[in-house]
Amino acid sequence: MEKVRTLFCKYDGRPHRQMDVFVLGHDTHGLWVGSVPGDKARRGDGKWVAVDHTRVRLFPRDQWWSALFNDHPHETEIYCDIATPATFADNTVTSVDLDLDIRRMRDGSVRVMDEHEFEAHQVKYNYPSHIVDTARQACAWVTTNITSAEPFTTAYKPYLAKARALTAALAT
Repeated sequence: MEKVRTLFCKYDGRPHRQMDVFVLGHDTHGLWVGSVPGDKARRGDGKWVAVDHTRVRLFPRDQWWSALFNDHPHETEIYCDIATPATFADNTVTSVDLDLDIRRMRDGSVRVMDEHEFEAHQVKYNYPSHIVDTARQACAWVTTNITSAEPFTTAYKPYLAKARALTAALAT
């Protein structure tokens, strides 16, 4: 199965998160990739951490967010990063993380995270006003739609099923 590298950077270009993931498919929502327990992800501090559950990520085209769909029993069902639209080149998907995150918990509650980090990084990285405005608009859109609209309701489920099957196949 084909793999691609996903790379989230901070606004100054420093790596924030990096991972090699399996390509699960493309559809009208974008590129779907998956990771399985035991896969490794590199954090911005250079440390590698192991993934402990099956999950899929959507990189939508021309959108200012990316969504991670976690399998049970992870307490966060969907985790959205507000980020610049992904670029696709040389088997790498790259996006700039803009700090704001939205979590849909298993109980259906929605939480906006890291607003303080977004405020601090506006100063630290000198975010242009159009970046700030677009990030806020994307955050508002995701927050409004994460419980009721695609791709957050059913579109991810076939890809999560593919990732589960991959997890089972790799375990044998």
